[in-house]
Amino acid sequence: MKSNKNETLVIGASLKPNRYSYIAIKRLREKQQITKAIGLRKGKVGDVEIETEMKDFQHIETVTLYLNPNRQVDYYDYIISLEPKRVIFNPGTENPDFYKKLRNHNIQVEVACTLVLLSTNQY
Repeated sequence: MKSNKNETLVIGASLKPNRYSYIAIKRLREKQQITKAIGLRKGKVGDVEIETEMKDFQHIETVTLYLNPNRQVDYYDYIISLEPKRVIFNPGTENPDFYKKLRNHNIQVEVACTLVLLSTNQY
């Protein structure tokens, strides 16, 4: 059963402070969002551990993507299996093929910028 916890999974997380995924993790935590992350390298952004494999996270409400469409293909089934309420496609990650698959599983597609949503309190 899903909890009402508002957890976010950042896919495409980076340890580089100039990357949008890094900034998003920092801002999510500033807003007290429970945040999980998957990236190419293990490490930490603040108190968030970056995993390198697709873990069976529970209670993920939002997945925010920082992967180009070609790299997303490997994550299609994984993301759907997490049963998030929505997937945010940040600038550069737009992927109409994936939108269709998500909508077929009643997962909301949001083509937006996580940083803008957070800064305007629309997250």
